[in-house]
Amino acid sequence: MSLKQQIDADIKQAMLARDQDKLRALRAVKSMILLEETKEGQTGDLKPEDETRILTKAVKQRKDSADIYRQQNRPDLLATEEGEISVIEKYLPQQLSEEELKEKLQAIMARVGASAPSDMGKVMGAATKELAGQADGKAISAMVKTLLQ
Repeated sequence: MSLKQQIDADIKQAMLARDQDKLRALRAVKSMILLEETKEGQTGDLKPEDETRILTKAVKQRKDSADIYRQQNRPDLLATEEGEISVIEKYLPQQLSEEELKEKLQAIMARVGASAPSDMGKVMGAATKELAGQADGKAISAMVKTLLQ
């Protein structure tokens, strides 16, 4: 079952359960999928990596909004964003633990021959492609900086 079909089925379940928070998050994701499918040059079907990219983008947007709401002391809006994040993250691949991320990054660094902080660009390019959806870009960047020092 494709992500779009899974989202459609879950939207129906959320409607029946009258779960407004889940419904709002799923509708936003469905909208992002439809926009991507109808974008110029698209065939209408999304590849799994495109689906992961869309979900990652949706989570990142909500995390950014949650940070703003946290700074502005708006717990009502913060709770909404965090609820949507938890719904969307269920469709993403399992996130790597810090130790697993470190191991994978060390393997990537060995493969690209990185040993100094000036090699960060090479490592980040390979790591963001290989670990897409499995780890947050900020976490990857922070770990690479630590490992290259």
